[in-house]
Amino acid sequence: MTDIHLARQLERAEGMANAAFVDARRVLDPQVGAEWIEIAGALAMFDGPASPLTQTFGVGLFSPFLAREFDEVEEFFATRDAPTSHEICTFAAHEAPSLLGDRGYSPIEASVVLVRPTSDTVAMDRSGPTVRPVDAAEAATWARISGEGWGSDSPELATFVEGLGAVIARAYGVTCFLAELHGAPIAAAALNITNGVALLAGASTVPSARRQGAQRALLEARLVFAAEAGIDLAMVVTQPGSASQRNAERQGFRPVYTRVKWQRASVR
Repeated sequence: MTDIHLARQLERAEGMANAAFVDARRVLDPQVGAEWIEIAGALAMFDGPASPLTQTFGVGLFSPFLAREFDEVEEFFATRDAPTSHEICTFAAHEAPSLLGDRGYSPIEASVVLVRPTSDTVAMDRSGPTVRPVDAAEAATWARISGEGWGSDSPELATFVEGLGAVIARAYGVTCFLAELHGAPIAAAALNITNGVALLAGASTVPSARRQGAQRALLEARLVFAAEAGIDLAMVVTQPGSASQRNAERQGFRPVYTRVKWQRASVR
């Protein structure tokens, strides 16, 4: 049974993971003006007007989030010429979501949060891809493989993801993993450990090496890594009803709640 305490732990974990990314962006690309603030327990972060990380996490989960708090966070985004976006958990106090429509927000996407224990991970098939964590010296390789996997149908997306990956690889709390086959990197994934949660994200495989077990190997390696670090709970976020959700559930994850992302265009 899920309760608000678990929702708070998970939402704070993802918020802190994204804040760590913003901190890394500030160092690597200072011209972006990346920044984050905390308002009534919610984390609001700016990573550029078009970045998917430019949004809030935790609105209405920790403290009352009413007109004054909305005014403050909307000013934070407006002064940076960015739309205001809120990732709203189903456990948020009803007062916050009830204000969204009146303030000009519209729902733009939904997601499902799934969890599983890190223990009891099935041993990896040693005949398939091998997986290892990488250090900062291999960040560029990790970002390139990640870009090739995510951007297989779009050169522009590949470039975007590779640039994003370069920042992810340097964010606090993140460990990056490469899957290799016959000594060559074929897949990449990330693990962020924060707030007692192992957040699994960013897994992708280069097109020529798909359906050879890389994704499962990356999942198992990250679960084992988290368990050895003393973290009991793993978390993934997917689109509702997607292949990613079905794959996660086959790997022992269970859905615990949904979220809706609401957005309002910049008013400046």
